[in-house]
Amino acid sequence: MTRLFGTDGIRGVANVDLRPSLAFALGRATAHEVVGPGGALVVGQDTRRSGDMFVAAIIAGATSMGADVHSVGVVPTPALAFLAGDGQFKAGIMVSASHNPAEDNGLKVLDPSGQKLADDAEEDLEALVLRADELPGVPPGAIGRAVDASGLLETYVASRMPLATRIQARGLHVVLDTANGAAYRVGPEILRGTGARVTVIHDEPDGDNINRGCGATDPVSLAAAVVEHGADVGFALDGDADRCVAVDGSGRLVDGDQLLGILALERLERDALDRRSLVVSVLSNGGLQAAVEDAGGRIVRTPVGDKHILAAMLVSGAGLGGEKSGHVIVREHSTSGDGIVTALELLRVMTAAGAGLETLAARIPLLPQQQRAIRVRHRDQWENDDVLLAAIAEAESRLAPHGRILVRPSGTEPVLRVMVEGGDADMVTELADAIAALAGERLH
Repeated sequence: MTRLFGTDGIRGVANVDLRPSLAFALGRATAHEVVGPGGALVVGQDTRRSGDMFVAAIIAGATSMGADVHSVGVVPTPALAFLAGDGQFKAGIMVSASHNPAEDNGLKVLDPSGQKLADDAEEDLEALVLRADELPGVPPGAIGRAVDASGLLETYVASRMPLATRIQARGLHVVLDTANGAAYRVGPEILRGTGARVTVIHDEPDGDNINRGCGATDPVSLAAAVVEHGADVGFALDGDADRCVAVDGSGRLVDGDQLLGILALERLERDALDRRSLVVSVLSNGGLQAAVEDAGGRIVRTPVGDKHILAAMLVSGAGLGGEKSGHVIVREHSTSGDGIVTALELLRVMTAAGAGLETLAARIPLLPQQQRAIRVRHRDQWENDDVLLAAIAEAESRLAPHGRILVRPSGTEPVLRVMVEGGDADMVTELADAIAALAGERLH
């Protein structure tokens, strides 16, 4: 049976794959398994049209089990994580599909520390969701209450303002793209706390325009706005504001691995990188690894997914980690990716160095890298195909000693993902195309 929970909660097309009945069942199961009668649950959403529907279903489900549900309204995912972990609540549920199109939505459950549920806890919760109608409800006098908790968002803003005000970025001009998403109000407010002049784009959500032609997954209009306004830097958040991508003063998109490198090198220079370690996924560029190691640091690699990044940070004691997609975790400020914090940290480094993002990024030269996604029926069987394995081995020998090939099946769609990295850009492209074509033939 297909699992409900993927790598980032439950996701699907709203009212088609993901229905209110499932949100109702999740509310009941979460209240029963995690919250308990008389306990409190905090719920937030991004700006999608379907958000109200799912929040209402969660409230109905959880209150029917005796839990009080505090609804914050539109809130960034990292803000909900902050609130879920502040001691008032036994759990949190975020209604968002992050960077996905507006017709999608998702349900993500957070534990009392504001982190994603552990795998075993998630499995137990999923089993309860599937039989939520069998769970005994509470008597009428014990039904939970729905609480308007929209004012709690200000506590998140207040927690971020000290990070902003210490930067003193007067004289800098910043363009912020809020993706018509969850941070459309608080993002500009917090960044203006730095003293920088902030021009905001894509901050008029209508329920259907989240991530559409904007945000972290489509920063073309951000780059154009930076050039048009003569700004020093541009930041684009995604729909739930847990990731951030950046554009330098010339309008060039800065690679996410270079952003991680900028933050890591600055910390290494002032001996403030915990364990002198940066945690990244297997997809992060070898050029980032070389730059960090040359500066006396260490790279820790994990499987793809911010859950794995955080787990490795907690185990290794590292204070900084992230993925090239723009998910960055600065553990002294948050246990989740927070696009606003990422923007603040980059502004802090820029002002301290008196340098633009393009100058700082140049310190992390990246190796040529190509990625391919091949739609195949038998993606999980790639390691059993001797012809494909032989081709990959031959390609790796051509890339040696500094290249590498990473093959991994997607966990959410019938796709095999191939990443090829090496010192010669033409060879990297050639090998990526060849392996992709062969995988398509062999695993169709």
